[in-house]
Amino acid sequence: MPSPAILTPELVRFVTSHLSIHIAASDGGGQATLVRGLGCRADPAVAGGLRLLAARPQAEPVLRGIAADGRVAVVFSEPETHRTVQLKARDARVLAPDDDDTALLAPYTDTLVTRLACVGTPEPFVRALLACPPDELIVVCATPDEVFGQTPGPLAGERLDAAHPLP
Repeated sequence: MPSPAILTPELVRFVTSHLSIHIAASDGGGQATLVRGLGCRADPAVAGGLRLLAARPQAEPVLRGIAADGRVAVVFSEPETHRTVQLKARDARVLAPDDDDTALLAPYTDTLVTRLACVGTPEPFVRALLACPPDELIVVCATPDEVFGQTPGPLAGERLDAAHPLP
């Protein structure tokens, strides 16, 4: 059973701070697939849960993987520093977005435009990459039960816990 203790307040602040997000799953044969996330917020209905936004047309292979076994891995990376974490969950499910999810899309896009400008990514490219009509938005809900540091360096891949906090 997933543990709400995985999402510490510091980790929630980090993953909901409009980072670069990738949501990955695999099909029944172990073939990995991923989709760019379009935002993340804490799930007010599930202790320790997250709501991850994605565009349905691009997410179809990931959605099939979630339907097969409910497992996802989500990578959150801060473009300016490459500070990165990976969360894993076994209870992912797909829902329609609510008004709060839909309202997250524009601020997420605006922030990523700014964040990716620091690495030379042109605004029109970022806006095109993150464009999603509201009727194509879906939400992947999941309660992470594992967290790993993925920031490049000697601790990349290490499980994070009280002894190894957020890098």
